[in-house]
Amino acid sequence: MLSPAFRFTPLLSAVLACASGAIMVLGFAPFGWYPLVVIGLLGFLAALNGASPKAGLLRGWLFGVGLMGFGVFWIRISLNEFGNMDTWVAHLLTAVFVSTIALFFGLLGWLMRRLDRGPTWLGPLLLFPGLYILVEWLRGWLFTGFPWLSLGYTQIDGPLGGFAPIAGVYGVGLLILLSTGLFWGLLRGLRRGRVAAAVALLLIWGGGMLLKEVSWTEPSGPGFRAAVVQASIPQSMKWDPDQLVSTMEIYWDLTERNLDADLVVWPETAIPDFLHRVRDVLIEPMAARAREEGTEIVLGIPVMETDTGRHFNALLSLGSREDLYAKRHLVPFGEFMPFKAWLGPLVDLFEVPMSDFSPGSTERPLLTVGDRVAGVSICYEDAFPAEVAQALPEAEFLINVSNDAWFGDSLAPHQHLEMARMRALENGRYLLRATNTGISAIIDQRGRVLGTVPSFVRGDFATEVRPYAGATPYVRLGNVPAIGLAAGMVLLGVGFVRFAPSRSSDA
Repeated sequence: MLSPAFRFTPLLSAVLACASGAIMVLGFAPFGWYPLVVIGLLGFLAALNGASPKAGLLRGWLFGVGLMGFGVFWIRISLNEFGNMDTWVAHLLTAVFVSTIALFFGLLGWLMRRLDRGPTWLGPLLLFPGLYILVEWLRGWLFTGFPWLSLGYTQIDGPLGGFAPIAGVYGVGLLILLSTGLFWGLLRGLRRGRVAAAVALLLIWGGGMLLKEVSWTEPSGPGFRAAVVQASIPQSMKWDPDQLVSTMEIYWDLTERNLDADLVVWPETAIPDFLHRVRDVLIEPMAARAREEGTEIVLGIPVMETDTGRHFNALLSLGSREDLYAKRHLVPFGEFMPFKAWLGPLVDLFEVPMSDFSPGSTERPLLTVGDRVAGVSICYEDAFPAEVAQALPEAEFLINVSNDAWFGDSLAPHQHLEMARMRALENGRYLLRATNTGISAIIDQRGRVLGTVPSFVRGDFATEVRPYAGATPYVRLGNVPAIGLAAGMVLLGVGFVRFAPSRSSDA
C-alpha cells in the first residue's frame, strides 16, 4: 500500500475512516453525487494503510459508523415519533443498531489488514473489492438482512448502471470498488501499470455507458394505462379506527379520478383493517364498480386467518378477478419481534401497530391482475434483489407498495425509491410504486422515473405502462457471477500478495 511517508497518525486515520463513510452518503439519493463514493472509498483505503488487523477492525467500524450513522439515522423517527418511545431511548437504540451494522465494515477492515501484508497495490485492486462485496452480501441476508446503502445503488443514474441488468446491484458495486483500486494505483504513480489502469478504467466506465443502450427484454403486447394513488394519511392517524371512513373516502376519490385507467394501485395497508371485516361493506362494492368500469385495483390490506389468528401484510387485486399475495420477508421489530422470548420486557418498548405479522408462504412473488401477471413486493421486500427476480420471467411488470411514513421527512423515502429503480433496471420491467405518504412513482424498464407524487402530497400519477417479456442476464444468473467473482478476487489477491516479491511493484 502507501509508503510510510504517506501514512497518517492513528487519530487522523480514525477520523478519516469515519469521514470517508459519511461522505459516501452523498452518493446515494436524494443527492446522487456518485463520484464522491470513489473518493470516500479511497479515503477508507488510506485510513487502513499500514494498520494492524486490530486497528483495521476499529477503522472499518468507524467507516461503517460514518456511513450508517449519517445514512440511516432516520430509523430513530419510527421509534420515537411512531413507536411511542422516549426520545433518549429511540436515539440510544438507533445508535446501538448503527454500531452493530458497522461491525460488518469492521470485519472488512480486519480482513483487509489481516490478508494484505504486501507492499503492492494488488490489495486495493483485488482484496478490497472482493472483501467489500462479500461482506456487503453477508449483510444483505444474515439475521434476515439489512442491505440498505449497498454501493451499486449510487450508479442508478451513473455510467456503471448499464451493468445492472447483467450483474445486479452487487456486480455494479464490485465495479465501483475495482475502479477505486485502479484509481489507487494511478494515484500512487505506478510506472509500469499506469497505462493499463487507465485503459481498464476507460473500458469499465465506457462499457457501462454503452450497455445503457442495450435492451435485454422486449415489449410483450400493447401498453395499458396505470395510476398510483397517494392519500398522504399521517402515520399518527392511519390506524385510528375513527379515521377509517374518511381514509377510504380519500382513496376512493383519488381512484374515481382514474377509473379510465386499466389499473389503479393503492399503497401498503391502505385499508387499515382486516379483509374479513371490510369485505362486505367495502371490498365487494369496490370490486363491482371496478368491473363496471373495466378497471383493476391493487391495494394493500391486512389479512387474518380467523381459524388460527395469524395475520399477514397482503396485496389484494380486485376487478375482473381476485388474487392475494402475502408478504414473505418481514421487517424485524416492525412487523415481527425476533428473539421475543429472550428480549423479555424490552418487547414492551416497541408499541408499533400491527407488529406481529406472519410471513406468507407463496414460493414466488406473483399476483394475477386481470389478464396480466405482476411481480410484487411489499415495502422492505424490494431491498432484496434476488427475491424480486423470482417473479420473472412470468411477471410482465412489477408492483411495489410501501409505507415510508414511518421515516418522516428524511433520506429514507428517497433511498427507497432509488432501490425500486434498481429493481426495475435489473429485471427489465416497468415498476409501479404506491406509498402512503411518498414517494409514489412509475418507473420504466430502464429505471427511469416517468413521474412521481412527492412526499406528503395527496395526489395521483398516471401514464402508459408497457408489459415486457424475457429475462435479463441478472434474472437468469442472479448474484452468482458477482459473488463468485468477488470470492475469486479475494483468493487471487491472497495468492498474489502472499507470493509477491518483498519490493514494491511500482518500481
